[in-house]
Amino acid sequence: MATVEVADGRAPAWRGGFGRLWSAAVLSSFGDALRRSALPLLAATLTDRPMLIAAVTACGYLPWIVFGLLGGAVADRVDQRRAMWTVDAVRGLLVACFAVTVALGHASIGLLIALAFALTTFQTLFDNASTALLPALVDRGALGSANARLMTGQQIAGGLLGAPVVPLLLVAGAAAPFAADAVTYLVAAALVASLRTAVPERKPRPPGSTLRREIAEGLRTLGRDKALRGLCAATALCNIGVSALIAGLVLLVTGWLDAGTAGYAAAMTAYTIGGLTGGVASGRLVARLGRVRAVLLAGTVQIGALVVMGSVRSPVALAVAMAVFGFMGMVWNVNTRTLMQERSPAGMVGRVSSAFRTLAVAGAPLGALLGGVVATAWGLNTPALLAAAFFVLSVTALIPALKADVSVVASDDDATTAHAPR
Repeated sequence: MATVEVADGRAPAWRGGFGRLWSAAVLSSFGDALRRSALPLLAATLTDRPMLIAAVTACGYLPWIVFGLLGGAVADRVDQRRAMWTVDAVRGLLVACFAVTVALGHASIGLLIALAFALTTFQTLFDNASTALLPALVDRGALGSANARLMTGQQIAGGLLGAPVVPLLLVAGAAAPFAADAVTYLVAAALVASLRTAVPERKPRPPGSTLRREIAEGLRTLGRDKALRGLCAATALCNIGVSALIAGLVLLVTGWLDAGTAGYAAAMTAYTIGGLTGGVASGRLVARLGRVRAVLLAGTVQIGALVVMGSVRSPVALAVAMAVFGFMGMVWNVNTRTLMQERSPAGMVGRVSSAFRTLAVAGAPLGALLGGVVATAWGLNTPALLAAAFFVLSVTALIPALKADVSVVASDDDATTAHAPR
């Protein structure tokens, strides 16, 4: 395999489109945080049945399993910029109509479920198009830094700023968070529409090519690449463990640790701060270790953090472990996305990305179920230990990918070459 090493320390130029893409992504994350925080509160006023309230959250994940592969195939066929601003405009109008419905007192739990499902269905196209568009806006050597800046900005907007604003907006009425979310979608759509990027050249589709065949090609491409294949398997195992952890985290904090809601808020704040720090430090780790090795380190350290969460009965220890877990989780996410962009063949970033994400998220519902089962059978701390066990399997799955750990794969290895900034 011919390889070319490229340093990961180059910063993306804010001009040429990246600044607008970053602004749109961060603004959308802020609006999403408003909606995610307000939806359960609204649902609780409409029904007292836990399964119906949980269904609102579940329908925010289900479309990735059902439509994720299709969204990637469509993203590779169309102008990604146009697809993104169109999707955001439609989502903005949907949420605006929902805000009016809430203001008029006509909201129902069924409408909430339908809204969550529809928004995430559109997101499958938007996210895959966004992943495919970024290499057209920044140099290849700046992809890692660009992804870190995007994710860090989204973490600040969604993790630190969005949720605390919801109580202030609710003073103006139950519809206010959704109206604000609609505005963020529409402004983000305008920002993306203002990008001026040339449509990337694509190879003509062979006669008889169908979406089904193109989706299958994306899956085969993912399966042939040792680094992406190992990383996908590892991420799928991680997601099972993380889902088990999330399913029982509130009970672990408020029950096993008896730390109350303040303890839970402190743990989540520590996680967010850790994630922000991880976004800043990711480039340095990659420069020393390479991308796959940085991910391997992240998973290994997270095993220790999970063991602490499930075995040390101290709110302070939990907060520290959550900060470490968030730090290494950001390192994992930044380098996962960057590897997909660097190693995917030209014109296939959307399909490879969607194949990766769909396979990686498929086990998440199973993880949540397992978390509930082990918490009931063996104690409220056991979901964290179960998550640690899945992370051990995840790190093991990554080891065969180490030989493929390169920053860039040369064109003779059929990997994409990034477009220069425009």
